[in-house]
Amino acid sequence: MNPILLVIPILSVLMFDLGLSLNLADFKRIFAQPKAATIGLLGQIVVLPVIAFALALILDLQPLFFVGFILIACCPGGSSSNIFSKLAKGDVALSVTLTAFSSIITLFTLPLIMSWAVNYSQSSSLAADIHLPVGNLLIQNIVLMLIPILLGIGMRLKWPNAAHTTDRVLSKIAFPALMLLAGIFFVQHHETIGQNIGSLGGGLTLLIIVAAGVAALMAKAVRLPVQQRRTIIIEVGMQNAAQAIAVASSPFIFNEPKMAIPAIIYALLMNVVLLTYVGFIKYRNK
Repeated sequence: MNPILLVIPILSVLMFDLGLSLNLADFKRIFAQPKAATIGLLGQIVVLPVIAFALALILDLQPLFFVGFILIACCPGGSSSNIFSKLAKGDVALSVTLTAFSSIITLFTLPLIMSWAVNYSQSSSLAADIHLPVGNLLIQNIVLMLIPILLGIGMRLKWPNAAHTTDRVLSKIAFPALMLLAGIFFVQHHETIGQNIGSLGGGLTLLIIVAAGVAALMAKAVRLPVQQRRTIIIEVGMQNAAQAIAVASSPFIFNEPKMAIPAIIYALLMNVVLLTYVGFIKYRNK
């Protein structure tokens, strides 16, 4: 089975469900809570890619993994971050706002950063023959992400009761669907994953922990409340793996399933790391 046939509907459903959960207050919150929103977005859009680039260089990853490693760091926050924020007793409303704004902002920052990453891989010692059709990437992002978000917002405005019911259903199937996708990729690429799990697994774990740690220090430096600090840690540590898989494996963009392997491993590790973080919070509270 071609994984792209699962990636496209899963990503679109995740973005549609995000739209269902949004209201006007979520967009106003970025102005009502500018410090929290700024730190959260800086952590996702600036800090995470910088750390990913540094780690990819240190690990001396082969070209496809190098680009795939940076790709996951350029994606927006994952929709499951809202659930994790709730479990951690964080600021769920802030989580929704950050996920929404990062999903919109990265429509434009992702092509810019990935163009640079591809050019670097071609001009450096990596000597990669990787090409990025930026126009196709923009179109795919708009079709698979922006339009579903807008449709979800429209449904919530027009039929709020139906939107609430639909959101309850979709929020329950989103995570299992992503894990199913990860499982299919593991089966198809188990030999390559097995050969590189040490460097990729360790590097991605460091990426999550270091980026979340830097974001936590930034949030503490501006004296954000503990609930907002928890949410920012989760938002920076949990990116939209489905989008990274879609970009890497799409026949219209990279068409390199091997490039999606970092995102597949990340999809599993981010849940393990952040569940551990949530468990630590609950244990400490007791």
